[in-house]
Amino acid sequence: MLSGRALALVVLAWSLFKVLVGRLFGRKTGLPLFHENYDADGLPALDPSERERVASFSRCIACGRCDVGEADRIAASNGEYPGLMTIVLSSSRSMPDYDAAARSLAHVPMEVLAQKEEICPTRVPFVELARFVRSKAGAKQLPAPSVMARAATEDAEAAPAEREHPPATAPT
Repeated sequence: MLSGRALALVVLAWSLFKVLVGRLFGRKTGLPLFHENYDADGLPALDPSERERVASFSRCIACGRCDVGEADRIAASNGEYPGLMTIVLSSSRSMPDYDAAARSLAHVPMEVLAQKEEICPTRVPFVELARFVRSKAGAKQLPAPSVMARAATEDAEAAPAEREHPPATAPT
């Protein structure tokens, strides 16, 4: 039996042989192989400029300032929108769920994102992040952000009236 360096050399030679034969007969490598493996998982490939942009999104220090004033939108989203800080932290990781982030961001108007950029101590580019996430998620299938944000605002405005006059419920 082989052991040590001899075994390592045999394993390395065998791997090289498999790679060369695979390339000779047209086996997928590189980007086509990446797409074959990860497209179903919703992990799109990033080009170098996109990788730089993702790095700028990850400067969040989790201070929570961007979540101030978001309680009504969070409540109106029925769990779909956890707040901006959570979206920023999860969208800038190595395997983000762009579809979930895009659904969450649909609850926040672009004007609000621009305002949040101004109060962020690290100047996270919320507007650019939203555009990036929506482009990667294929946001064409999502409702327009202004429609969902308007619905969230209407729900938030209706909530105080419901608190003053709760709907009648049957005794349990």
